[in-house]
Amino acid sequence: MIKHTFLSLAAALVCLTASCSGAKTKSPEQQLAYQITNDTLMHKVDSMAREVVKGGFNAGDGYGEVWIRDYNTFIELAMEVMPDSTIQDNLITFFHFQGKTGDIVDGFIDINKADLNNKGGYKYRLSDTEPRYAAHKNTVETDHEASLVQAVWRYVNKSGNKSFLQKQINGQTVEKRLEMALEFLMNERLDKTYGLIWGATTADWGDVQPEHPWGVELDENSHLAIDIYDNAFFIIALNHFIELTDRPEAKERWAKVRDDIKVNTRKYLWDKAKQKFIPHIYLKDSPFPSDFDENSIYYHGGTAMAIEAGLLSKEEIAAANATMVANVKASGAPTIGLTLYPPYPEGFFQNKGMYPYGYQNGGDWTWFGARMIQQLIRNGFVEEAYKEALPMFQRVVKNNGFYEWYAVDGKPSGSGTFRGEAGVLFKVIEEFRAWASIQNGNVNSKDK
Repeated sequence: MIKHTFLSLAAALVCLTASCSGAKTKSPEQQLAYQITNDTLMHKVDSMAREVVKGGFNAGDGYGEVWIRDYNTFIELAMEVMPDSTIQDNLITFFHFQGKTGDIVDGFIDINKADLNNKGGYKYRLSDTEPRYAAHKNTVETDHEASLVQAVWRYVNKSGNKSFLQKQINGQTVEKRLEMALEFLMNERLDKTYGLIWGATTADWGDVQPEHPWGVELDENSHLAIDIYDNAFFIIALNHFIELTDRPEAKERWAKVRDDIKVNTRKYLWDKAKQKFIPHIYLKDSPFPSDFDENSIYYHGGTAMAIEAGLLSKEEIAAANATMVANVKASGAPTIGLTLYPPYPEGFFQNKGMYPYGYQNGGDWTWFGARMIQQLIRNGFVEEAYKEALPMFQRVVKNNGFYEWYAVDGKPSGSGTFRGEAGVLFKVIEEFRAWASIQNGNVNSKDK
């Protein structure tokens, strides 16, 4: 299959330079559009993605839960292959478990599969109005509320069903509950000194803190910190909520919050000299040794989300992509899905899976790498995006599946039907095709 892929690419390159119909009259953009439109590898991955999401809504075969941070990244793909009522039902379930202060749970699971008596595991939350499931919240990460706002926006944007926002759940509309989720972040996760939201110390977008063997629950040992991922994700959610609501006072209020978060993110987290985001601002102290230079680490995922949040200029996006490509080369990783570089040293995280280049500590995750590809397309770096997406497509076909993450040698790891990866690659393919369609339209209009 890989040999076939490279032969196809070689043929496409010949087409670009010489003999294909009309190729000599096409601009470089139109030539690239031709290549994208006729990419059989992309078609294969699209087909595989649709099949894997037909299998359910849990994150993958290694998980029983439906996680909101995962569902947010494959809901649009699920809408292609699942009934609308089922899509809505999953979103509504998260609202049934919403806390009194507005917080959103991380995930839910069939109550018959939940170990409710496991004192060393998740602390389950039950709901009188949704007895089919038990839910839990990873309190280390601060992206669940933002993820649900984004997921509802994706559903409404794709379906056109804006009436969903007025659906009542336990006496409150969906729109009101989304606003409650934003209120939770402002009331309970906003640091007044920096004007930014905080969470526990994690590796970039990860949800594992260094102080515990498991590492998913805030306690007295946690080191609270501000990072780029949580704040960029919050900005994206605010943009989406402002678009969803029709209430002028709500638009005005949340636009002010968003603008303040954007200003403070650039002010406190952007290292202008190094042209990167610093990993953490610690509210008290760091969990790492005092002589460790954490700012030597470059966060790939958080940077991609910062681009989506509108925090970087086009020149800064180009520089960020160049750094990611250089990091991939230096590390030997397969793609820009590389979580971060260099990784945290051995022993910095008690969780055994967080060794250098393991899991969230330098593992290669298409789940975030493909989101960077999306941002490259949206910001005009389509040639770079296509080149950097190809190895992501190739390994899906080579391994005959969507894996959670990949080691630096390319070995697939984690869940073998990771729907988040399928969802973001589906979105990348959609965006490539939309761009190519515009270029092909330009060709057709010129021909006329």
